[in-house]
Amino acid sequence: MNPELELGNKADAAYRQAERKAAEYFAVLQEQLGQKKFASVLTGDFQLWKQQHMRGWPWHAWRAKKRKQAAAADGYGYIHWLDHTGKLDEYLDRSIAYVYMRDLGKPIEELETQARIQRAAASLKRYLLKDAPTSRGGQPEWISAAGLYRWGQQEGVETAVIWVLDKLRNVSAHLPKELDAEQAQRKLIKIVVGVVLHVMEELDKEGSPAAERASRLDEAIRLGYAYGLTYPFIDDLLDSAALSAEEKSCYSRMIRTALLTRTVPKLGEWPGNTLDGFAFIHAELREAFEYVKSRQVPESADAFFGQAYVFFHAQELDRAKDAANPSYTNEQIYLPIILKSASSRLIARTITGAPIDEDFNRRTFFYGIYNQLADDFADMFDDERAGAVTPYTYYMRYRDQRQDLINPFELYWTVVAYLIHHVYSSDAKAREVILDRAINGLKRCRERVGKEKYQWIMDTFAAGSPSFAALIQRLVQKADNVDFFDKRLRDQLLDMLRAEREEREAFFKMIRTVRQQINDTLPIAKAEDMSAVKAKLVDAANYSLEGAGKRLRPILSWAMGVQEYGLEASALMPLLRSLEYMHTASLIFDDLPTQDNASTRRGRPTLHEWHDSATAELAGLFLIQRAIREQASLEQFEASSVLAVIRYAARTAEELCTGQAMDLASKGKMLTLEQLNRLCFYKTGIAFEAALVMPAMLAQVPEPEISRLKTFAYHAGIAFQIKDDLLDAEGDGDVLGKPVGQDAANNNATFVSILGQEEARKQLWEHYCLAMETLQAMERQPVFLKHLLHYIVSRDR
Repeated sequence: MNPELELGNKADAAYRQAERKAAEYFAVLQEQLGQKKFASVLTGDFQLWKQQHMRGWPWHAWRAKKRKQAAAADGYGYIHWLDHTGKLDEYLDRSIAYVYMRDLGKPIEELETQARIQRAAASLKRYLLKDAPTSRGGQPEWISAAGLYRWGQQEGVETAVIWVLDKLRNVSAHLPKELDAEQAQRKLIKIVVGVVLHVMEELDKEGSPAAERASRLDEAIRLGYAYGLTYPFIDDLLDSAALSAEEKSCYSRMIRTALLTRTVPKLGEWPGNTLDGFAFIHAELREAFEYVKSRQVPESADAFFGQAYVFFHAQELDRAKDAANPSYTNEQIYLPIILKSASSRLIARTITGAPIDEDFNRRTFFYGIYNQLADDFADMFDDERAGAVTPYTYYMRYRDQRQDLINPFELYWTVVAYLIHHVYSSDAKAREVILDRAINGLKRCRERVGKEKYQWIMDTFAAGSPSFAALIQRLVQKADNVDFFDKRLRDQLLDMLRAEREEREAFFKMIRTVRQQINDTLPIAKAEDMSAVKAKLVDAANYSLEGAGKRLRPILSWAMGVQEYGLEASALMPLLRSLEYMHTASLIFDDLPTQDNASTRRGRPTLHEWHDSATAELAGLFLIQRAIREQASLEQFEASSVLAVIRYAARTAEELCTGQAMDLASKGKMLTLEQLNRLCFYKTGIAFEAALVMPAMLAQVPEPEISRLKTFAYHAGIAFQIKDDLLDAEGDGDVLGKPVGQDAANNNATFVSILGQEEARKQLWEHYCLAMETLQAMERQPVFLKHLLHYIVSRDR
């Protein structure tokens, strides 16, 4: 028999076994649903539950609700509002308890589990409240890249954090336009966090040494990414319109083959026009697959690949449904979603090689349909528009034609009752958390779709049990203190990702616009009566000003001067020209044979190669004088401010010369990190400082703000130089516009030569964090500077 066919038969047999288990569970739910047991059982549960959530509505309750809504608009402020009102402990306790129940599969009734929930909630509370002095209603530190890196430092997994941040950026860049980029990133991040939580739970239980803890967390981050990648690049991609039907069929066969043979097929011939984009997806998934496989021990590998096959096959069955087919049975509708939802969480545990835990498997299995029904309820209108078949969309379409169809809303409440009384043995804590979650889901739905549409949902799905439906409606309207941290984090993460995308697009659009304006005004005009000698100098200067320059320094000055300080762009233009003239002059000198001896710059021969060294030296001096002339032309500003700018520019030029002299003197020497930081500041950081400080001086901003700008520039400048060193060591010469490896060839002291690439990356992120923390402490927090930092660490040229 064909080996792959044999493996396929074995996997199909395993799927059928899992399907029988799901069918047994579904039959129990059907029986309880048929008897409407959920209504009477949960009515009693809600009577107990109401004691904690509906204490009457005194006259001041409306004002308290308004204050809560105002605080909720600010992610960080909401946490502090909860703390101020004494509700934060309860909020975090139920949030952590839910994670322990749903994601970690823990027995909530056990004292050990409850103690660990309390410890985790207390730890999270300290973390959430610790950054109070630096937050001003913006993005909370704990969901930022800087916050993630700081966590990585505490756990000793900085390298893995840098790696996963780079990977997330790459996924975003290569995601097909047909997919929702923010949702894809959110899902991927959620899976990484879920796998890390599983491992942290095991580590906390075992009390592992620091080195082992760091090693296993590093692995968990990489495993989480590897597994999470399947959501955007398999699940979402196959659900989207990015691939043709033929491409989807080919792709599904490849995935099935990989799961059966445990080897990813080569891409080979591809039936469509998306091969270029798909090549990256295939390569990334193959790398992820091989990493996961390499981390599986024999006793866990079968469990992992078995669950992965169940998950994928259930997804395929679900995906193949046609909304126009009115004949699907309840089993065909519900069994695949029981399996795919339960398997997705079981995989998160088996992927780490954790030992098989039947109690965990049982609890997670029964939780599966609960999560899926809750998610499908929240997405029913989006799913309907997309033509997807879910329990809710199918019931909406055929409820009047098919009396046998199960009402998914009633099945959801049946599952809730089953979880409370059969899975968690009527435990009070479990009842509290599960009912909190259920009511919170309905409250969020009403807020999201509006009261009118929400009422239509209730009229459609809750009509079968009028008294229970009326109870639910009262609870949704009046119950309080049922929100959860993970939902808030989800919303904030999506808002952050969307805002950052919009800001990033505006950032690069502004850069392109301002760069063009600067490029248009940079060339030095030649007078008709200009001598041939001077004309040669002007031509040489203009040659160096041309090319693919980033114009980062004048763009930075434009953003600060125009966007932040409200200065006139036309009035500021002489300053922008002066900055680029000074910068270009420094590059001409740096490239000379007596210094760095560079042959190309900005994708073209350097000036001394195009002309000669003497012409290059004179052109550099010419540009410096031209820069001074431009600064003296800032006629629309107060004379004292202009003089201060000229003095500052002269001092900056001196320090740039000092930096280059230090660089030449350091060749062949082993510098300390402190010496290298100092050298780097004089070479690079001081130019960033000038770009920030000079428009601030013209705007006459207070000295404390200028001091913070200097601190920001110091760290941003060093981060920029470290990235330059890394690009010289490992970048693409075609993209950079100059040969790589020049630093090593010239025996230059760099962050890479002193620290190595891995430690250099850590230093890059350390200065990124210090610059970001300085930015957060400023009264003005220009979005431009935040995205400048992102650009510095992620650029490829």
